[in-house]
Amino acid sequence: MIEKIHSHRNLIGFDENGIPTVTHPATDHHHEQVHPHGDSSDDAFIRDYMAAVGAYKQTFPTRDEQIEQTPDPAVREMLIRQKQLGIDTTFDRFDKQKPQCNFGLAGVCCKNCNMGPCRITAKAKRGICGADADLIVARNLLRSAAAGAAQHGMHGRELMLELKWAAESKLDVPLLGEQKIKDTAAAFGIPTAHRKLKSVAADLAGALLADLSNPDPAKPYKTIEACAPPERVAVWKDLDLVPISAYHEVFEAYHKTGVGTDGDWKSILQQMLRCGLAFTFSGVVGTSIATDGLFGVGDRVTSKVNIGALKKGYVNIAVHGHLPLLVKAIVKAGQSEKFVDLARRQGAKGIRFYGICCSGLSAMYRYAGVIPLSNAVSAELVLGTGALDLWVADVQDVFPAIMDVAHCTQTAVVTTSASARLPGAERFEYDRHHSNIGETKTLAEKIVMRGIQSFADRRGVPVYIPPYEVEAEVGFSVEYVHKRFGSMTPVAEAIRDGRILGIVNMVGCNNPKVPYERCIADVTEVLVKNNVLVLSNGCASYPLMKLGYCSKAGREKAGEALRKFLAPDLPPVWHVGECIDNTRSSGIMAGIAATLGVDLPAMPYAFSSPEWSNEKGLDAAMGFRLLGVSSYHCVEAPIFGSKNVIEFMKEGTRETLGSVMHVNVDPKALGEKIVADMKAKRAALGWD
Repeated sequence: MIEKIHSHRNLIGFDENGIPTVTHPATDHHHEQVHPHGDSSDDAFIRDYMAAVGAYKQTFPTRDEQIEQTPDPAVREMLIRQKQLGIDTTFDRFDKQKPQCNFGLAGVCCKNCNMGPCRITAKAKRGICGADADLIVARNLLRSAAAGAAQHGMHGRELMLELKWAAESKLDVPLLGEQKIKDTAAAFGIPTAHRKLKSVAADLAGALLADLSNPDPAKPYKTIEACAPPERVAVWKDLDLVPISAYHEVFEAYHKTGVGTDGDWKSILQQMLRCGLAFTFSGVVGTSIATDGLFGVGDRVTSKVNIGALKKGYVNIAVHGHLPLLVKAIVKAGQSEKFVDLARRQGAKGIRFYGICCSGLSAMYRYAGVIPLSNAVSAELVLGTGALDLWVADVQDVFPAIMDVAHCTQTAVVTTSASARLPGAERFEYDRHHSNIGETKTLAEKIVMRGIQSFADRRGVPVYIPPYEVEAEVGFSVEYVHKRFGSMTPVAEAIRDGRILGIVNMVGCNNPKVPYERCIADVTEVLVKNNVLVLSNGCASYPLMKLGYCSKAGREKAGEALRKFLAPDLPPVWHVGECIDNTRSSGIMAGIAATLGVDLPAMPYAFSSPEWSNEKGLDAAMGFRLLGVSSYHCVEAPIFGSKNVIEFMKEGTRETLGSVMHVNVDPKALGEKIVADMKAKRAALGWD
């Protein structure tokens, strides 16, 4: 497959920020001029990429610059307050890590075996085993992609098993997504007529779990066959990218990158794409199917957002992570008359629930009363208010440093998964065998009681809440679009006639290498002014909610044509949910493309994760790239040290997948690039 991509050798160049770009000598896809040294020698390239790394590091903001540049005033106030209190944050720790290792940023450091660690320099152009820069950079990327696939795959496994157990009555929860179960089962070829819902759900859960863990290469990957556009499936089969199963591809990734196994960087990157597909169709699509089957799709609702939504005098409980089953039970228990009365007996006005990261996003549009406050990077700032009595953490994006802040504010912290523990936290967990899954209600009630006890214990703890809160419209989905417009046709027609220039899926985590939430906000500002409709979910959606882009009044931020389309009550950013709800964005995009009879790569679409940082972010970008949707970022991947990997990641899949990757540390310039690329695609379609 990679041989189809690499038909020529490429040169490294540098933009005005010192960031490496690739120039194709045989095409017109030039980014910037070639550096005078070009690729005349390995020594020159090593010197050049190390210079580029140095220039890139100069763009990293300091903590004080974060305070000046972050767009949310509540974040600014809490950063200043925690500095006054002497409490470290992500941004303090980032400063203390400077200067970051050049070899790590370039991706040319290998510690996969105990002969090393090895790094590539002008003196040592190969590691001890003989691995060169191309192989080391590719191996590091693949291991990140495999880790991301495992993380969302674990998330998916939990939900798929819970769907199965609910269908078998081992888990006493209703199946609220009846229509989603039936429609998806039909797409999978599972009989639905004259069958009980639980029987259909059990078969659907079995099919999802098989794609997650099947070891047999002769069996099909049913989620891809049922849910992917046929044109894309044909491309993936031609390139030999269709996974055997998510477990298999993660196993194979670590097998290939072990010492003395796969020494071909092209083969390594092919495996990275397979991990991207496994991540997408088991970790995202499969997880979303199971989640919607269990808890329902939800609907559009209005929610309060930001730290100012915290209220004194209540038992305040925050849920943080990604697993919705226990969160639902906790909220249900805490909203019951029994527990509200117990809270009032302790002097509280009642019980309120808040969401950090994806747990809050998953809950807020399915049942009322969970208020989203922040993404993972600023979780410590929420704790620093002193307003929270209990912090309930499950899995992923829960930084261990929250324990330090919780100790300062006397906030109780509990963990709920054997996969994710925090030193010093209390454990109210499902065990690793899930033998106590039937005790979900009891476990939830114990957690709510712990919150009430903490409220009583914390009387007199100082509380500081910055007075900033807004309303946001959340819960957009394929189903909502059909409910609102009757079909995808009105949105498709608006794209074709130019009222909507194009659609961007704006997602991803945050990264202190750029001004916190500023890049997401600035890219979005450029897009909506140019009549681009933005879909958003996960951590990137928080600044868009907090800054009003998800509110009805937010349409005033849009260009005239988009503003007219959105009237009277649609926001310019459609909030589709938590991180796995990327599948809602891709579903809307695919539905519009199918309505217009246009393949996805030809549509004026884009994927953007301006501030991405974690391993899942790499997979998410690759997932959309595999669909033929180009990706746009303000943070570089650790690929500086390999000409071949730079070319592959940024331009090398243009011919085969129909997509490329663009990076620019200037978010407004990145937004303008997205707009320009959309206009080029519209011109090619004759829509100008």
